[in-house]
Amino acid sequence: MKKKLIRPSAEEDAAITKAALSDPDNLPITEEEWSEIKHRVVRGRGRPLGSGAKEQVTLRIDKDILDFYKSKGEGWQTFINQVLGEVKRESKSISTVEKKLSKGTILTNKFKVAA
Repeated sequence: MKKKLIRPSAEEDAAITKAALSDPDNLPITEEEWSEIKHRVVRGRGRPLGSGAKEQVTLRIDKDILDFYKSKGEGWQTFINQVLGEVKRESKSISTVEKKLSKGTILTNKFKVAA
C-alpha cells in the first residue's frame, strides 16, 4: 500500500519557513548562489553519462587474469584499459603484437608483473 504524503498547512509552512530563516547558521542560498551550483546538482536518474570516448563491451577473460586485476582494488578496469593502450602505442599493427606476444616482450617494465 502506497503511503500518502501529508503536506503542511499554509500556517504550518509559514512557521517552518520563519524558523528556518531565523537560524543564522543555516541561511538559505540566494538565487545567484543556486544558479552557480544548479548544473552540478540536478541530473536525471540512473548512472551518469559517460564521456563518449569509451564503448561498453562484453569480454570473456580467464578467471585468474580477472582476479589479478581485481586484486589491484578500485580502478582495475581503468588499469586494464591503460595496459591495452600501452600495447597499442608500442605496436604498429596486430602482427607486431602477435610477434611480441610469442616472444614474451609485449609489455614494458612499467606493466610487467613478477610471476
